[in-house]
Amino acid sequence: MNRNDRKIAYATCVVAIVALAAVFVCDRSDTSPQLSSHHSKRELSSHHSPLASRPSPLTPHHSPETFAFDPNTADSTTLLRLGLRPWQVRNIYKYRAHGGVYRTKEDFARLYGLTVKDYRRLEPFIRISSDYQPASTLVGERPRYQRDTTLYPVKIVDTACVVLNLADTNQLKRVPGIGSYYAKEIVRHGKWLGGYVNVNQLDEIDGFPQEAKKYFVIDRPSPQKVNVNKLTLQQLRRHPYINYYQAKTIVDYRRLHGDIHSLQQLSFSSDFSPEAISRLEPYVDY
Repeated sequence: MNRNDRKIAYATCVVAIVALAAVFVCDRSDTSPQLSSHHSKRELSSHHSPLASRPSPLTPHHSPETFAFDPNTADSTTLLRLGLRPWQVRNIYKYRAHGGVYRTKEDFARLYGLTVKDYRRLEPFIRISSDYQPASTLVGERPRYQRDTTLYPVKIVDTACVVLNLADTNQLKRVPGIGSYYAKEIVRHGKWLGGYVNVNQLDEIDGFPQEAKKYFVIDRPSPQKVNVNKLTLQQLRRHPYINYYQAKTIVDYRRLHGDIHSLQQLSFSSDFSPEAISRLEPYVDY
């Protein structure tokens, strides 16, 4: 190589070395801030990330507290501190919103989902305010001589009786076991039948107390009667002891054989059993 070529080669090598050195220095300066920035971002995320603030599943729950409380007035925070579940607290709020009142500790035991263990833990700390007790507890029982006999009729003695087919509601309420409801039902059922002829007809009243029957007697019954030879099928059906098939049998018999003089004439029909004839006989006229 001549002298000029050698100078060019040297210059090229120097430029290459300088360029490589510049690239190496710039790469070091760019990498360090990135690493430090990346490190700071990791630290920042570890301190401020929502996941970092979330408790670990292995972290134990806060243990329930025990202290005096009134289930009628306790707020949600108090109930949660006692160890109740959020859905149980919601049920308590719904119960109170609909007018429900815990009057005894046993009422609180009916809370849905409450276990025996939780109830036994909370039971000594339940305090029911006297404000939630029935107002009737403030009123003492009246002396017997001051009682209103219209509202509280004096009951008859065991040896006394009431004439069933003649008594009104006031007399009926004097019978032990008979209140306003059954007194009205007895009168209503008697009018529906057309009059009582047997004490056992009281069994036709739904839920009638059997122990009250011994206080009733029948005296000279005079029930309203239906004429089986004159009434139409629809008129016969109005009586509680005559159903559609029995009324049709009566009308068909009259059409084929003439007037009826005894219900025994209808005994050929399965609709007129001996029991049905015996029950209907006092209410039939010919």
